[in-house]
Amino acid sequence: MDSFLTGIAIYLAVLFIFCLYRAYKGPQAADRVVAINVISTKVTVIIAIVAIVTHQDAFIDVALIYAMTGFIATISVSKYIEKKKLF
Repeated sequence: MDSFLTGIAIYLAVLFIFCLYRAYKGPQAADRVVAINVISTKVTVIIAIVAIVTHQDAFIDVALIYAMTGFIATISVSKYIEKKKLF
């Protein structure tokens, strides 16, 4: 089971490169925001997989905090793009 999860983590890391390309080359700002959000989600899943493989429960907490931070960042950037101000 560990080798299967490791394979999934490697596969997600490879897909990470395509998201980086879309974030860099995206024709519009919305495409870039979605790409960064997908990257954040992939990193969260990779951290959770590492937690399962290594049997370290602390990594789950890190993954949850990373997911919340990514969500708040995505909402903030989207609001900034739409209204040109954060508050």
